[in-house]
This record gives sequence, C-alpha cells and structure tokens, in this order.
Amino acid sequence: MCLTRKLLKIAGKEDCQLDKSIGTSYMLRLFWKYGWMLIRGRCFSLGSRKINKCVFVGRNVKVLEKRKLSVGSKTKLHDFVYIDGLSRAGVTLGKGVVLGRGTRIECSGSIEHVGKGMVIGNRSTFGNDCFFGAAGGIRIGEDVIAGQYIRFHSENHKYENLNSLIREQGVVQKGIVIGNNCWIGSGAVFLDGSRVGDGCVVAANAVVSGKFPENTVIGGVPAKVIKKRGE
Repeated sequence: MCLTRKLLKIAGKEDCQLDKSIGTSYMLRLFWKYGWMLIRGRCFSLGSRKINKCVFVGRNVKVLEKRKLSVGSKTKLHDFVYIDGLSRAGVTLGKGVVLGRGTRIECSGSIEHVGKGMVIGNRSTFGNDCFFGAAGGIRIGEDVIAGQYIRFHSENHKYENLNSLIREQGVVQKGIVIGNNCWIGSGAVFLDGSRVGDGCVVAANAVVSGKFPENTVIGGVPAKVIKKRGE
C-alpha cells in the first residue's frame, strides 16, 4: 500500500482514495501504463527548458513546433494526442493538465496567417477526442473538468459580401475564454467570441456563443442560461 501511495503521488493523485473493489492486477496494469508514459515524458522533455521532466506521454503523441510548447509537471498527454504549436503565443499547458486520447490542438488555420495560440490552466482535464482550433486564441482557466468530443473554434469566416467568394472574404478572430472551476459536458461546441465565467456548467452538446455570467448552467442550441447554480 505504501508503494501504491508513492506511485499515486508521482502521478499527481496523492489525494485519491482507491475504491476497495479495485484489485492488485488492475493497479499493476495501470502502473505499467503510467510508468511507460513517464519514461516517454522524460525523453519528450529533452532539449526543452519549457517542458517539465515529470510529464506523462502516451503512444504516438505528435508535436509540431515543439519550441512553442510549454508543459507543467504531472501533465498527461494520452495516446495519439496531436499538437501543432505554430502560433504567436504558443501552447501553454499548466500543471496537472490532462488531454485525452486522440485530442488535437491546431493553432493556425493557414500558413498565410499564423494563429494566436492557447493556454490551459492548472489541473484542467479533457476527455478523449477533443479539438482546439486556437487560431483566434483560447484561454481556459484552472480546475476545469470536461468530457469527450468537445470542440473549440476561435475563428469565424466573413460572409456578408454576396459578390465575393466566402473563402476570399477573410476571417474574424475574437477568441474564446473559459473561466475557472467549470464543468463542460461531452460534445459541447464553443464558437468564436464565447466567454464563459467562473463556476459555470455547460450541458452536453450545447453550442456556445456570446458571453455568460459566472455560476450559471448553460445548455441548448444555441446555448442559453438555464438557471443559476445554487438556486
């Protein structure tokens, strides 16, 4: 049990209370997995002062423009995570961040206009197959918990001129901001210009645009305030 607590501490889960029904064989497989992730993470951090040595990296993780990437301690990049860091501000992942299997971060929509980049705060976690389109800038606060298949699109196309092709009219980049201590349900979509305050709950499959005050429950297509937390 002492060894288990030490390993959990290394993984950033020192406060975790294990369910009594979890067997030894399951824990061994889990430690084997995270042990290899830690070894890959040590190799991943070589040559970079901005990537902590204690990071966990899964199989087939791919990073473009690694010099633009900053990663805090005990952050986990699970299998098949893809990060294209080409941007003006780069990609910053705080301490204890989790990016689930198959998640993609793309910071520039084209090589003609380099994007702004993104920041994810400490201890914020995202499930499998999320997408971050960070050309217009994305800022996510601390202690955000989020499900699978969540998408962020921080850029929008202009389309008002009927005499010109839409693809030739350029884009708008207002960016996306998510506050601290939010819960985002699976499948939610955040469009350019979204502003979500601290302590918000975003329902599964909501399509979010515009500004929402703190401590509200948001849902629907398009998303609207359903109620205030605590009411």
